[in-house]
Amino acid sequence: MRKIAVMLSGCGFKDGAEITEAVSTYIALGELNVEYKSFSINKDFKSVNHITDDEEDTRNVLTESSRITRGDVESLDKLNPNEFDAIIFPGGFGVAKHFCEFAALGSKASVKPEIKALIEKFHSQSKPIGAFCISPALIALVLGSHNVAVTIGNDQAVAQEIEKTGAQHIECDVTDYITDRENKIITTPAYMYDSAKPFEVFKGIQSAIKEIVEMA
Repeated sequence: MRKIAVMLSGCGFKDGAEITEAVSTYIALGELNVEYKSFSINKDFKSVNHITDDEEDTRNVLTESSRITRGDVESLDKLNPNEFDAIIFPGGFGVAKHFCEFAALGSKASVKPEIKALIEKFHSQSKPIGAFCISPALIALVLGSHNVAVTIGNDQAVAQEIEKTGAQHIECDVTDYITDRENKIITTPAYMYDSAKPFEVFKGIQSAIKEIVEMA
């Protein structure tokens, strides 16, 4: 049985993991009878009110991620890449805020060292890496020098920043996905299309995960 790691960046698309994308990931993995384990980082941050966009109280990325997983999530330091066949990064701006600085600095962003090492490890072991929504930008920051091919849909401004890393950007519909077979990178736009319906987001993620599992 395949075993896949899922990296969450909190709970809520403006300051954490996009909930529909995360839940879609778990449903799609479950449909394929794939064993999975969730991980996150232990980092405090200022939460964002999803109605007003105001900063509010201080929260913790790991604790917030546990809201999605019903408490079944572990700190990143417990993740041993040798024990998993692939890794998946659902989207949400938590990826671009907590895992790297892409939200603020675009292609000039740095990546949290432990996240960078994690991605490099899976890539060096030739294990599939799935990235949804804004997460392909994170992959580009780490693996752009390998000329990886990714998609975030059709947002030209974000695509240009991704290509500045050395990565290729390929336009893609919300219900579809892009596979870089040489680097084993599988990406789908999800809610990079703001007007996307939940079933469309699920369809794209479901298809991408089937590809990830087949490639693992």
